[in-house]
Amino acid sequence: MSASQGPTLRELAVQALSSVEHGYDLLAPKFDHTPYRTPPQVLDAVTRALRELGSFGRGLDLCCGTGAGIPVLRSVCRDRVAGVDFSAGMLAVGRARADEAVDWIRADVRALPFAPAAFDLVVSFGAFGHFLPGERPGLFAQVRSVLGPGGRFAFPVAAPARPGSLGYWTLLGFDTAMRVRNAVWRPRFVMYYRDFRLAEVRRELADAGFRVDLYALDELGRRPDNSPRCRLVVATAV
Repeated sequence: MSASQGPTLRELAVQALSSVEHGYDLLAPKFDHTPYRTPPQVLDAVTRALRELGSFGRGLDLCCGTGAGIPVLRSVCRDRVAGVDFSAGMLAVGRARADEAVDWIRADVRALPFAPAAFDLVVSFGAFGHFLPGERPGLFAQVRSVLGPGGRFAFPVAAPARPGSLGYWTLLGFDTAMRVRNAVWRPRFVMYYRDFRLAEVRRELADAGFRVDLYALDELGRRPDNSPRCRLVVATAV
């Protein structure tokens, strides 16, 4: 990614003072030149892990943005794939560079506009920080509703930063800044990644009707204690 092609500090400031939807509309033309786009290494690791689980029919990229996850679906799905997002700007960028085998749908993922059991695989990359903890059970129920029995909901989760590490303080500082911003400014911009705790998420997925398995993405490395730096959550509809 080229910093020279990415957004300026002024553009990032304007985005940060907007709503989530409008902020991403503004950022869309330069989004793929920011650190927010899912890195290719993560996408490749998820693709390999999903291939080991078998072939899928129809696939959906939840909160697809400009479509970084669409090639993952195209690699493991036999049928058409779709991306859903509420940012018209992000969808426009994705649509402009994709072929006709992808459906781009603008919708709020908390109320998915699909028939029951419409998909065999749903993936998502880096989007859950935009949902408050109280919204997640409803979101997971929506995903379960568009999957038939045996359908999979898969997403990568990085290991939490160790307390006292640079990553820990960076994430804490970002979370604190977002909470202060939302306390004094409207509309809110929800982006709280410290609220996404794997133990809680596993319970919420189980309550929504999923069996949850974890797969180490060893290509992304291991920590000093030999635990994986990133895991793939695979929730199977039961």
